[in-house]
Amino acid sequence: MLIIIHSETNQHTIAQNLGRSEYSYYFVLKEYRPVLERLGRVVEVLDPQAEVDALYLECLGRGEPCVFLSFSPPHRTPMHLACPTLPVFAWEFSTIPNEPFAGEPRNDWRTVLAACGAAITHSNYTVNAVREAMTEDYPIVAVPAPVWDRFAARGAQLQGQTTTGPLRLKIKGLVADSRTLELNAFGPADLRSGTGIDFTAPLTEQELVLDGVVYTSVFNPGDGRKNWQDMVSAFCVCFRDVEDATLVLKLTHHDAEEALSDILHHLYKNQSYCCRIVLIYGYLADADYERLVQATRYVVNTSYGEGQCLPLMEFMSCGKPAVAPRTTAMIDYLSADNAFLIESTDELTAWPHDPRRAFRTLRYVTNWASLCDAYKASYAVAKNQPARYAQMSAQAVSSLRGFCSQAVAEQRLQVFLGQLFEQRRAAMETPEA
Repeated sequence: MLIIIHSETNQHTIAQNLGRSEYSYYFVLKEYRPVLERLGRVVEVLDPQAEVDALYLECLGRGEPCVFLSFSPPHRTPMHLACPTLPVFAWEFSTIPNEPFAGEPRNDWRTVLAACGAAITHSNYTVNAVREAMTEDYPIVAVPAPVWDRFAARGAQLQGQTTTGPLRLKIKGLVADSRTLELNAFGPADLRSGTGIDFTAPLTEQELVLDGVVYTSVFNPGDGRKNWQDMVSAFCVCFRDVEDATLVLKLTHHDAEEALSDILHHLYKNQSYCCRIVLIYGYLADADYERLVQATRYVVNTSYGEGQCLPLMEFMSCGKPAVAPRTTAMIDYLSADNAFLIESTDELTAWPHDPRRAFRTLRYVTNWASLCDAYKASYAVAKNQPARYAQMSAQAVSSLRGFCSQAVAEQRLQVFLGQLFEQRRAAMETPEA
């Protein structure tokens, strides 16, 4: 079997595309690839229109099954290729786009999904949304990016190394630390005055020392779904008088000033507090990323919804319990056994790529008081209940193994693709009436 794969962002463009629309599909493709290589030959293409059908015709000539996996949302998936095409996409809203807009027929995802005949996504929440718009038996499977094996191995290496003492990280980039920033006169137009940070200077290597009870979140600050504002404000209020509580925000973005400016303004607005907020913008080598994981006690998510949330999955695979809402894709792997759950309520919103901003779907808004309760309860466990923390850590590893291991992904893809090939073979052999 030949499996052709493509993502609009690739290894050559990822650096300049960080934080831009659909950039994370490249990381999903990377995690899928080792599993796909167990199922067949894998070829990655840069230009689907020019390359896919030529490869398909070669396979057709020698009787080899062939499929094209487009790691992209349906409205960016090619529709008219001869090769069987499956979109591999994430989605975190209650309904899929079911009407055309902006002059693009593919914006009605039903058109693309019907043309493709099947699809792959990452959560049961999305499977249900698709089948509600299509048919109850529409061929779609939930296969999360299989990150567990790689990060569980890191967690095993770190097992027993968690310490209350300081850990040192080397970071090539910018670090904004509330312990050293002068925020008294800081406003939205004053990025360089009073902060000690020059956005114009070249990125240099510097040391960051982390200690105490560390909460970490990895996200793109330009992604309006992440709701980091509640994460920061609740942390500042809950730990206003707690010096050993630290919130680390690892920011993924292509522009330093855009990534940091709004968050710095929120640090100014939420003064004063004894807790520590650290913003990291820049590259972390594997060893330093592992030290960040080692220093972390809890991984945090306060988003309006997730298609799967790779950072949350990665940290939990390493044995770090979560502080997060059990909504959308997170329903599949969060529980009271491995996380401090945040309550949420739904509200009307628009599909993110709809320029009309028409209310057509739901997102899930964090209950701020519940977030505060989760912060306080998690801090108490980290400080005073080591046995319970160890149990939650083990549950995080176990739960994510059942959700996003390579073994789970391989089994689901093998069955799903096998069924599709069998159906297509049978359809080709059935004589027309």
